[in-house]
Amino acid sequence: MTRLLRESRVSVLILIDALAWTAAMYFAVAQRFETLSINRVLHVSDANSKVPIYGVLVLAVIAIVSHVLLAWVVRLHQGRTALGSFEEMFLLVSVIIGAGGIATASNALISQPYVPRATPLVAVFIAVVFCAWPRGLWRILVSQPLRSESGVVSTPVMIVGAGDGGCELVKSMQRDSDQHWRPVAFVDDDRRKRHFRYRGIRVVGTTEHLGRLAARAGVKTVILAIPSADSVSISRLNEIALDANLDVKVLPSVDELLTGVHYSAVRDLSPEDLLGRHQVEIDVRSIAGYLAGKRVLVTGAGGSIGSELCRQIIRYGPSALLMLDRDESALHSLALSIYGRADLESQNVVLANIREADRMLEVFEQHRPDVVFHAAALKHVNMLENHASEAVKTNVLGTLNVPEAAATSGVERFVNVSTDKAADPINVLGFTKRIAEGLTAAFADRASGIFLSVRFGNVLGTRGSVLRTFTAQVEAGGPLTVTDPEVTRYFMTIREAVQLVIQAAAIGRDGEALVLDMGEPVKIADVARQVAQQAHRQIDIVYTGLKPGEKMHEVLFGSDELDVRPVHPLVSHVHVPVVSALAAHQIQLHEENAQVARSAASVCVEMSRQPSGSIAP
Repeated sequence: MTRLLRESRVSVLILIDALAWTAAMYFAVAQRFETLSINRVLHVSDANSKVPIYGVLVLAVIAIVSHVLLAWVVRLHQGRTALGSFEEMFLLVSVIIGAGGIATASNALISQPYVPRATPLVAVFIAVVFCAWPRGLWRILVSQPLRSESGVVSTPVMIVGAGDGGCELVKSMQRDSDQHWRPVAFVDDDRRKRHFRYRGIRVVGTTEHLGRLAARAGVKTVILAIPSADSVSISRLNEIALDANLDVKVLPSVDELLTGVHYSAVRDLSPEDLLGRHQVEIDVRSIAGYLAGKRVLVTGAGGSIGSELCRQIIRYGPSALLMLDRDESALHSLALSIYGRADLESQNVVLANIREADRMLEVFEQHRPDVVFHAAALKHVNMLENHASEAVKTNVLGTLNVPEAAATSGVERFVNVSTDKAADPINVLGFTKRIAEGLTAAFADRASGIFLSVRFGNVLGTRGSVLRTFTAQVEAGGPLTVTDPEVTRYFMTIREAVQLVIQAAAIGRDGEALVLDMGEPVKIADVARQVAQQAHRQIDIVYTGLKPGEKMHEVLFGSDELDVRPVHPLVSHVHVPVVSALAAHQIQLHEENAQVARSAASVCVEMSRQPSGSIAP
């Protein structure tokens, strides 16, 4: 029956509206003549009836024809809007008013009106009711949950959040023919929603009483359906749910819901949800202003940061996106993820090593990029402590090669991706990245373009990140290894960090380092406990002690740097002392590891002795 009605939508709706207008016109006229009694309604041919049936039919025909024509113009019957939706009701009322106006004018312009002149106006209000009621009934009927066709027992769930995300999730679940999930109730902290119902599901209380409400509803699973929720809110709700022994699922963040809310997007809560959902506001206009129509080069494009840079930059319409890396497999995967095919013969895929100065000059001469994001680097703290010369070759001398080539080719904007380890550095990674900031700043005076650095802390999900380590340890059955119960780090997701890198590049000034606001530092031990809780089995945590080069607490600013945010609330601007190319080349590479590290550290000491300068607010 439902299928037949959908296939005959136009004919059925025209018939409904025609009958509605006929009935509306009759009842309006009958009411005017005060003959609306059960007897006269059922016996319209009664000789005592004062209702001018001929006039009613003529005006009904005029209204129906006008209604159908106006409806055709706005495609009311052809499916322009969902049946029974607010949008359809708006169009329907507009069409009825128009048709009623035409009928009223037709009746008023003749010398002997068919019915009293104002009567068709009354029929308009009645027609709205008669036309809208079947549509509303249809909406209610199709909104009923589908019955499972597979025989699978559905899982009852409670939805946390009765906003747009929660409502769309309920609709998706109820439309699932297999009924994997069966929503039974909402909980929401907005007191104004305490009487709210959607598709038969009502708000039963607030998250404060989540455990008691879940027990009353007979559910063991709750779904956090607030895509815009930040990590603090998610952590609070997760703690409440875990205290009540509830299984916690979550909708991904807004950025991840590219195709809208669907029950298939529901997944287990991840540490990224608990640590990395920061509210990042992006000025799209300023970003597009320096990326749209430009030739953009990303070094280290195959890495975690570089690949996400490429995926986000492509959204802003560059004339060319040049992806440079020394790892051909990484370039293959990146091209496949962006374009859906791995066209490695493309001129936009560049296989090169930043350690080779001649090769960098050749690449820049050939491709002439306008904007450069330099993300190529060695980044693993513990490994670089034992391979200091390799860190210098890539992070210092390799970095020097890239801005040298950029300056030679006349790049408009050069962005060096740095790290919080460069603030008051104590390890090889920090020393080399701090020197890289100084080398970049040195080109502010030498080159015509803008040369700056962007500094941020730990990024969730990158290769070698603590979360990947914890995930691998959980899969192996544990234990989770943490250096110290008090050690803290800053965290941000790759997507959020890259968004701010692109934003910072739009507002950065020559020679600066821009420091991203990473939120509050988080104890690694707390992260480990959260990962262990989500494993739903006993996972031990073992403390191993700090390793050489590791800090107890990372900092985003050096001791002589001020937190000044003149443009963006999440981006600070700090002065960077310059480092000459000669100083970089004087770092001893062929000595023992400790000597190489001391040589790099001495360059950083010389940087700290330069005047700190100031950043104008």
